[in-house]
Amino acid sequence: MTTPKSTSDQLVTSTMKHFLASLCLQGMFIHALAQCSASEFQLEGDYLLGGLFGIHHDSDPDFHDRPEGVDCASKPLISSSFRRFQLMRFAVDEINNSTNLLPNVSLGYEIFDQCSDTHNFPEIFYFISANGLVQPWGEPHKNLSKVMAVVGPYTSSKALIVAPLLMMNQIPMISYGASSSVFSRKQKFPYFLRTVQPNKDVIELIVEILLHFNWHWVAFLYINDDYGNNGLELFMKKIKDTQICLAYIKGLNQYTNHSQILKQINAHRIGAIIVFALEWTAEALIESAINQNVTNKVWIASDAWSLNKNLPKKKGIRNIGTVIGVSEKRVTIPGFSDFINFSRRRTYCENASQNIHCNQVCNCSSLSAKNVVAADPSFNIPVYSAVYAIAHALHNALQCGSGRCNDNITVFPHMLLAELKKSNFTLLNQSIRFDENGDPDFGSYSVVFWNHSGDAEEIGFYHFDQSAKLFINNSQIKWHTHGKVPTSVCSEECPVGFVKKYTGTHKCCFDCEICPSGSYITHNMTECMDCKDTEWSAAGSTSCNLRSVEYIPFTDTGAILIMVGAWALVGFTLAVSVLFAINYNTPVVRSAGGPMCFLILVCLSLCSISVFFYFGEPTTSFCILRFSPFLLFYTVCLACFVVRSFQIVFIFKIAAKFPKLHSWWIKYHGQWLVITVAFGIQALLLLIGYTCCPPHTFKETIGYPDKIILGCDLNLKATAGPVLFLLSLCFLCFIFSYMGKDLPKNYNEAKAITFCLLLLILTWIIFATTSVLYHGKYIPILNALAILSSLYSFLVWYFLPKCYIMIFQSYKNTQEYFQGLIQNYTQTISQ
Repeated sequence: MTTPKSTSDQLVTSTMKHFLASLCLQGMFIHALAQCSASEFQLEGDYLLGGLFGIHHDSDPDFHDRPEGVDCASKPLISSSFRRFQLMRFAVDEINNSTNLLPNVSLGYEIFDQCSDTHNFPEIFYFISANGLVQPWGEPHKNLSKVMAVVGPYTSSKALIVAPLLMMNQIPMISYGASSSVFSRKQKFPYFLRTVQPNKDVIELIVEILLHFNWHWVAFLYINDDYGNNGLELFMKKIKDTQICLAYIKGLNQYTNHSQILKQINAHRIGAIIVFALEWTAEALIESAINQNVTNKVWIASDAWSLNKNLPKKKGIRNIGTVIGVSEKRVTIPGFSDFINFSRRRTYCENASQNIHCNQVCNCSSLSAKNVVAADPSFNIPVYSAVYAIAHALHNALQCGSGRCNDNITVFPHMLLAELKKSNFTLLNQSIRFDENGDPDFGSYSVVFWNHSGDAEEIGFYHFDQSAKLFINNSQIKWHTHGKVPTSVCSEECPVGFVKKYTGTHKCCFDCEICPSGSYITHNMTECMDCKDTEWSAAGSTSCNLRSVEYIPFTDTGAILIMVGAWALVGFTLAVSVLFAINYNTPVVRSAGGPMCFLILVCLSLCSISVFFYFGEPTTSFCILRFSPFLLFYTVCLACFVVRSFQIVFIFKIAAKFPKLHSWWIKYHGQWLVITVAFGIQALLLLIGYTCCPPHTFKETIGYPDKIILGCDLNLKATAGPVLFLLSLCFLCFIFSYMGKDLPKNYNEAKAITFCLLLLILTWIIFATTSVLYHGKYIPILNALAILSSLYSFLVWYFLPKCYIMIFQSYKNTQEYFQGLIQNYTQTISQ
């Protein structure tokens, strides 16, 4: 859609377009007025009011180009406008009959029918003329115009043309229907006031209705003039920070292809249509919708046509959907019906005998009093209050009081403006005031629903004040969806826990994606937010839950069994130590390593210390003690077995070949030297590793989104050296054990040590595999179990067989038995 021209550009263009065309009518018009006798368009009085009403409507823009176009009465009559015209006459008649407002002063009027753009000008020339002359360069206060103020016109476009010309003579105008926001700019329109709510307020109410029913995917159809363009501009600004999306925009005029518009609206799947247009434009659209069999729509009517009397009774109107509108509050004006009944009888007779030309002629004989009373009451209160506002301003200007007005005061139009701005009176229980912009500082609007009886039923209200509140009684609306509020959305609202992923330019069109586990989303958030490390959530959550913290307490059944096993290990090692001490000088103890056995048993007991630190809440000190005692003292154990395996091989296979090496080994206690060096290296490696990268606690969450598994993080850099050194000792031990496989049976430790090493390797392979596949709180139990298994492997498979010999086969624990085995080995070697 092209951007509408600014108001000032429209004003200049529109004014100049018709100014020259209407000059030729000016002389003819004033002359005709001199020949016209009194009619319902004219009334003599002390002070004259001007009235501008579109009683007839010209739908043909080229109407003024035809010679016969001068006669407005040949055009279609608009009953609602005729009612407003009669309401001005009634208000003046009521004021003239009042003894309080203007007691000794009478009001008169000159009312004109603005049926086309051309007819905007002749009446204005009359309003600003004095003695049949217009003085465009004269001083305004010296142009003694007979008209004190003008009521009207109805539309914003006509008001934009009229207002500048009336300002030439400083004549105030109070419009009852021109709602464009441009008139609120007092620097451009200082003499303009209005009793109708400006577009800003009407658009605000329409937006509130859309939000109330959650209609976010809407079409905006507007009359392509100043009123409609301003409404569109205000609507687009108002919905900018809301969830409402404007899916379709189209200006309407007499050439509009309604069928194409309705097809496009259906193609966009739009369920709510705002029609911001005048009644004749809206009528053409709705009739086309009925003919095109448009169904299941919500039509939102602006105040210009929401109280239309014809459309709600049209055949097929129920098929198009539900019609909801905004309108001024309907107030019964006392005495108006009686006035119409009397006036219509009298007018009918007068019109039959008169032939008034130009735009003060009404071909309205077809309208009965009943038709006028039942006509669309839109903008009736604004007309009524506009006339009374002028009367109250005259009352103040003339200093009326005590049953009289001051005859010595001459009131000029510009004086009336000052009093109008200060208006503050009560009319029909409503306080009438204007704000600093000349807009009404009073009133409220109704929300109406076209019911099945063909009436506009009031279902809610909206007050125009700082605490504006909308109330709608939803139960009064009979929806076309059989009780359920219809929807109008591009995409259905996402379920709870889903995030919107926008698919186009409109914020209303999106796909819904569920928020993954570990994140959440609430109704006012636009993206999934990650939970904290201490929290968790399932997929599609709206909040996070605290994770349960888990570790193996000392009271756990598995922990208790393993700690019992560790204490049992200590007890067994102590018992074995006692047995070995008792049999210290026997061949079995000496062949097992002698004093070295006690070192191995002590280190096995010290290794079991690590087991106890796998339970309870992990701390840094616990993490250090989980690994360091086992790595350090198990190194000593393996070093002892390495030395023991080496000694047996050395004595039987190497000593004879290298006697000096044997003597050096004996002299310097080579076995203890190797054990001490191994212990020192491992201690140094552990010290360096834990200094550079000390183990620390960590919170395991993988695999258990709702839990935090407390554990110890073992840095590879810190443990790589000690573990590799331990594996090296295992490898050496395995080699030396294999080399001694053919030694005498009682000295052959290869099978026992090899089997212990295989059990050790298998245990840690199983643990490593389980750790990769399973992440849970029982990993510490498995680790402690692996350590305990490593300790028991040497205790059971190395020491217990020797204990069995000492206890149950004591004959094998003699010097003679061992000597016999050695002799047999020597003979075998020599053979």
